[in-house]
Amino acid sequence: MTITAERPVSLWPAAHAADARRPRSQQTKIGASDTVCARRAGYLLHGRTPTDGGEKRKAILGTWLHAGILAAAREEFGWIIERRVEDDTIRGHIDAVQLDSHTASKLPKRLRPSLPAEETTVEDVKTKSTYQWDNILRYGASDAEIRQVFLYADLLRSEGFADIEGQRQLARLGPVNVGRIRFRFINRDNGDDHVQEMAYSAERARGARWWVQQVRSAKSPEDLPRTFQGPGLSAVCDHCPFKTACWGSVAAGRRPQSILIHDDAGRAAALAEYVEVTEQMKPLKDRLKLLRATLDGSEAGAYGDNVLSWSGGNPTKVDDVDAMVALYERAGLTVPMAPDAAAMKAQLKAANIPVPVRLDHDRRTSVSINVTVHRT
Repeated sequence: MTITAERPVSLWPAAHAADARRPRSQQTKIGASDTVCARRAGYLLHGRTPTDGGEKRKAILGTWLHAGILAAAREEFGWIIERRVEDDTIRGHIDAVQLDSHTASKLPKRLRPSLPAEETTVEDVKTKSTYQWDNILRYGASDAEIRQVFLYADLLRSEGFADIEGQRQLARLGPVNVGRIRFRFINRDNGDDHVQEMAYSAERARGARWWVQQVRSAKSPEDLPRTFQGPGLSAVCDHCPFKTACWGSVAAGRRPQSILIHDDAGRAAALAEYVEVTEQMKPLKDRLKLLRATLDGSEAGAYGDNVLSWSGGNPTKVDDVDAMVALYERAGLTVPMAPDAAAMKAQLKAANIPVPVRLDHDRRTSVSINVTVHRT
């Protein structure tokens, strides 16, 4: 009998299928984690069918890492993880709740945390790539991420845990006095973590509620603003399940944002703003060039709040024609005798003979925008 070694089956089709079956993936009621973009939330609330799929490997890896971290927090510290909160308008699943000792004492011993918090804290775990990490360290959670977690905390403060199967004991606590919000960022490339905390703010919670109310009051998703700048300019838009519904299909060679201008008045306004922004940027660019020049030669290292490092400066790689000829000859291959275009151009120019060119319609130069003052 001959045994044929078969290539192992990829796990990704199974992973995508399992992700699509998750209750969170099938949810149509607006959730706190859907409050990233107003129009996207509107599409979900109105039950629109997604128009785009897209690659979800990074998101799935983040989900797996997320689940492992929360499971460890439950087993080691007794934190309450992945619990549902909701009211008549919105729902969400809180990653982790660390109860204070007073609140925890109302629960059966088996549900009490081994390490109570000084004040009840709602925690949200976010996995990020190294590409995003510097922004996390500098600026922390985004407005959308903060809005999401304040909705969780506000639901817990006003409604308590949802009275559903699997969390009845928690629901009996009633409204829980959340005092603190925590973000735990995990770099999924190297395991680094960063924690950001803030006190619960009733004002911020009201702002988050107002945001949801604006989405709910819209007659259609198209009445709601786009929160981000669109495909090609925003990773959120690039991977949005409603990308085509929101931005439509544009002609080849045109960018999706071109649909934002409808007439000459819109073009005039956009050009005027383009010129204004360009004028504002010029002194900043000049200043940046000067600062770059002053830092030239500085040793890499930490200086104040920032870390300096250098990259590049390496020899460029070029084709080694002599080595290739030697390899051809050793292999008994015919060395190609193609014309040397660069040498031919140089000789034609030296003889003051125009160099002939032809148009290659399969390759296009980049399109540059040029704006000058219109004089009437």
